[in-house]
Amino acid sequence: MIVSDTIAAIATAPGPAGVCVIRISGSEALQVADRLVPLTPQKPSRHTSNSFFHADIVHPLTQEKVDDALILIFRAPRSFTGEDVVEVQGHGGTLPSRLLLEAVVAAGARLAEPGEFSKRAFLNGRMDLTQAEAICDFIQAKSERMAHIARAQLDGRLGTQIRALYESVLAQSAEVEHQLDFDEAELAQHFLENATQAVGQVLGQIGAVLRAWNTQGHLLREGALVVLSGQPNVGKSSLLNALLGRNRAIVHHVPGTTRDVIEEQLLIDGIPLRLVDTAGLRETADAVEQEGIARTEALMKQADLNLHLVDATTLTPEALESLPRDPHGLTLLTKADLLSTPLQPREDTLLVSAKTGQGLAALGQAILSKLGISHEASGAEMVNQRQARELELAHGALNRAVDLLLTRELVLAATELRLAAEALGRITGRCYSEDLLDTIFSRFCVGK
Repeated sequence: MIVSDTIAAIATAPGPAGVCVIRISGSEALQVADRLVPLTPQKPSRHTSNSFFHADIVHPLTQEKVDDALILIFRAPRSFTGEDVVEVQGHGGTLPSRLLLEAVVAAGARLAEPGEFSKRAFLNGRMDLTQAEAICDFIQAKSERMAHIARAQLDGRLGTQIRALYESVLAQSAEVEHQLDFDEAELAQHFLENATQAVGQVLGQIGAVLRAWNTQGHLLREGALVVLSGQPNVGKSSLLNALLGRNRAIVHHVPGTTRDVIEEQLLIDGIPLRLVDTAGLRETADAVEQEGIARTEALMKQADLNLHLVDATTLTPEALESLPRDPHGLTLLTKADLLSTPLQPREDTLLVSAKTGQGLAALGQAILSKLGISHEASGAEMVNQRQARELELAHGALNRAVDLLLTRELVLAATELRLAAEALGRITGRCYSEDLLDTIFSRFCVGK
């Protein structure tokens, strides 16, 4: 148990609401609560764990009634933080919640820092770092799929997997270091073969997680960058509006209307996309439009997927066949509703209409297919960027360890194995520094 001072924060969202929750945690949480209810015969510190009662809240300095509230008691170590915790549930609203928090601070608590409750839960062994990060991901999830992934990690699936890898690498590191006490000729029979095989198994598992991150994980967490490009007046802004279901971009027949990039978030089957409308590609003497075109070309190079739009009404079958083929992009034939004669799209093109919605459902599935995103991903392997970076460090160290074992360089192999174990330990928090914790928990909201 980490002995700490007592913190408090509003745990509910700001603004009008039915209830406001003030969370108090620390060694003096119960005593702080006692000072808030001087008119109550049985003080909070006399109540058993997992109990609650109704009481009038009185400001300790002014002796004025602030609110009437429910007070919930959670005693250490069976609480979220592992410390004594008191939750005060008063009336919602910006002013009532502020007055209630001021009374709690006057009673002896200090204002909590972002993520400090979760940080204390980690330090007191109530969760590992993968679960702590999953709390933040769950709160910030923008789709059911991301919420499902965060929920799986909050239940400990990723942490369990990483801990098993950590223990395996640690065992091999200890075994290699033990063998350093013997001459090379005295090494246990098949030792090098068995050690190499064991490390190779860990390498395979880490490699599978990293492949999941590189192909889908980073897209699911960060959102795939999908760029709409093409000449002026091919329907880029109209398509953006149609996909979003609202008029976000200005649509006009005058070429060059869109001069800067417009980025919006879009979910397709729960997959987040960063959809970008861009300036039309053409030769122009307008300096402002030139800058917009330069930004378009830069985004096309960065894009996870480029949607190249072509006005279908300007195409003949011969012109359609001569369009460039992009194996990593998708060509969209727009304004299908204006075609006077049917146009048979090529196998790598898609006929769409922003006005009637023709082809938009197929476009969504084509985007996911081009991005390589499947619906069968389990979610347990969907690590975040920090975790992926540590896995890459561990993977590199283990690869070097295998090479060193094969050449009987046991001292250097032991060093690489320790580096790999430390990298895996930083994922779950088995190894950590204050800087690491500050980086992780600064992402959290106050009160969580």
